Amino acid sequence: MSMPTIREVRAYTVRGGGADYHDQGEDHWIDGQIATPMGKYPEYRPHRRNFGLNVLGTLVVEVEATDGTVGFGVTTAGELGAWIVENHLARFIEGTRASDVEKLWDQMFNATLFYGRKGIVLNVISGVDLAMWDLLGKLRDEPVHQLLGGPVRDELSFYATGARPDLARDMGFLGGKMPLVHGPAEGDDGMERNLAHLAKMREAVGSDFWLMWDCWMSLDVSYATRLAQRAREFDLKWIEEALPPDDYWGYAELRRNVPTGMWVNTGEHEATRWGFRMLLEMECCDVIQPDVGWCGGITELLKISALADAHGRYVIPHGSSVYSYHFVVTRHNSPFSEFLMMAPKADRVVPMFSPLLLDEPVPENGRMSVSQLDRPGFGVRLNPDCELARPFTH
Repeated sequence: MSMPTIREVRAYTVRGGGADYHDQGEDHWIDGQIATPMGKYPEYRPHRRNFGLNVLGTLVVEVEATDGTVGFGVTTAGELGAWIVENHLARFIEGTRASDVEKLWDQMFNATLFYGRKGIVLNVISGVDLAMWDLLGKLRDEPVHQLLGGPVRDELSFYATGARPDLARDMGFLGGKMPLVHGPAEGDDGMERNLAHLAKMREAVGSDFWLMWDCWMSLDVSYATRLAQRAREFDLKWIEEALPPDDYWGYAELRRNVPTGMWVNTGEHEATRWGFRMLLEMECCDVIQPDVGWCGGITELLKISALADAHGRYVIPHGSSVYSYHFVVTRHNSPFSEFLMMAPKADRVVPMFSPLLLDEPVPENGRMSVSQLDRPGFGVRLNPDCELARPFTH
């Protein structure tokens, strides 16, 4: 059949959950006291919202083909991202054949080099790219995982990220990743409290359950090294995103000095094949963790994954729900997935991007059958009860 072209692209914003999962109400674990790069300032320690973690909000990108079929993607970019879509990227998107995802990605990236390369611009390109893959799957009546070559396993297995790994164990997850609470500015007392909490969790979950720390860019090499070495007795599986994302040299040093068998993971806030090339060639980490909504979308994630495979490294995407599940199930070097526990107390399994997405699958007993991903495109719908705003038009 002839391939439709894109008739119109539309960019919307929405507040409260969704792709910007930090945009939560009060008393949610994800915005509580967690070590951050702003932890050096006492006034910004109690809540991550204090320094503006939730300011962007969710960006929804819709691409409508000439036959009326609509694909959509979501990311963290808010009104800034909507402006970029409507005022800059629309010229490349509209009129493009719905199957020309590679050409479109290249045009969007090169056209924004003078103010992009990483950060919010790559978030926006990712959102457009996800919308294009969703549209292509719908036009071909296939799930995205089939467009990527098909599943290499029958089910996905998950670890849980949240404040209660002890509860995650009871829910069937293979491991629990906890936010580190205290950073270097809190000195030895903070270090001891971090270790005491790890010891408490290890006692609660037993010896056969993974425990990991998410440090969210908050440490320096010295602190991270001491923390990892002292965590050895509690069998910490990995230490994640311990340093600022541009400190490739620090990551390489940290990886050389952590206890044997402990992984150093990072990449959540890295973007494009060139950023991940630095991490891989400088031997900064054992596992890379690109977010498909931030690193450049599915089109770029395929290149990042191939690069990692050539270096013998795992690719375990950060969060991103169905947008990463369809990818992970097709890659041999992506053996498991992350699931963000978005219940406020991390005490039950709820859809990660709720309430924005409908039909969003969730793991049961820490697993998900591929059959749950068999609807066309990414297999999810926008919730009509969510109030989308289109702040700009073109």
